[in-house]
Amino acid sequence: MLKKLLQIASPPIFFSVASKAYIVLGVLGLLLFILSIAYALISTPIDAQQGLVYKVIYVHVPSAWMSMFLYLIAAIYAIIFWIWRTDVSAVMMRSVLPTGAWMTILTRVTGSLWGKSTWGTYWVWDARLTTELLLLFIYLGLIAVANMIEDEEKTDKALSLMIVFGTFNIPLIYFSVIFWNTLHQGFSLGATSASVSPEIKIALFLCSASFWLICFSIVLLRAKGLLISRQSTANWPSKILGNN
Repeated sequence: MLKKLLQIASPPIFFSVASKAYIVLGVLGLLLFILSIAYALISTPIDAQQGLVYKVIYVHVPSAWMSMFLYLIAAIYAIIFWIWRTDVSAVMMRSVLPTGAWMTILTRVTGSLWGKSTWGTYWVWDARLTTELLLLFIYLGLIAVANMIEDEEKTDKALSLMIVFGTFNIPLIYFSVIFWNTLHQGFSLGATSASVSPEIKIALFLCSASFWLICFSIVLLRAKGLLISRQSTANWPSKILGNN
């Protein structure tokens, strides 16, 4: 297992795997997204108070989960980069950031639409909303740093440290409904929760899975492009691209 992981860390092998994986993940993700949204709209019950508006959760919740999960993935690759200094870990660390930022924006937009129907306003200085907004600023700051410094090696070192430091916000987002008196809904989507219907749980699981597949398809597509750019002086890019 370790040997296979080390092999994937090789730029040409990673490029070959990513070139196939992003297509498979993308196609599966899009198909699953269409099916899961159709299931969510047709099969899940209508809320007695909010009506159809609450069904925005099938985009809001998965995007919120992915905004945090993708940041943790970036942090893992940042740590790997500091230990082994590989180009694959560097490009993955960078590639996750834009997708994570878009997931955070989607979370904020859908959350505002849902908040308008439940709280009567698009925004309140709620702990969950504020920490999620902070996550967006962290993403945007990291993306700016990644594109601001010309020295690639110095940028990678600075970026990896900043990513790891920024992980402090992830538990704040997740546990904000416990730490502070918040308007945001608490933990009610657990597997043993009786307050949520099975249809809603199934729809959320399917939508979340589709978001996972689509996000990692986009990340791999971006990573393979960055890797080719980094390794432009090596022999393998011309050989692989020539064969294609």
